[in-house]
Amino acid sequence: SVKVLDASTLSFGTRVRWFAICFVAGVVCSVLGTALLWLPKGIKLFAVFYTLGNIAALASTCFLMGPLKQLKAMFEPKRLVATVVMLVNILSLL
Repeated sequence: SVKVLDASTLSFGTRVRWFAICFVAGVVCSVLGTALLWLPKGIKLFAVFYTLGNIAALASTCFLMGPLKQLKAMFEPKRLVATVVMLVNILSLL
């Protein structure tokens, strides 16, 4: 069991690299969504790209902190309301 955990961990350099990739992708998606807002069907495009940007931003911090620590931080009492509102809005697109 310990070998499986050791084999699945990422090096610090890999974590930072994927953090940067996800963070940049999140910013690009969010800016693109905002730019597409002015098109005729822009509201739907905005919703999709902005949501993808937020998901990418969350994924980026998961690479730095790890997914379990990220989830624990998101569901702390002082952040619970913001987390629930964000998740409800993301899930409303489905």
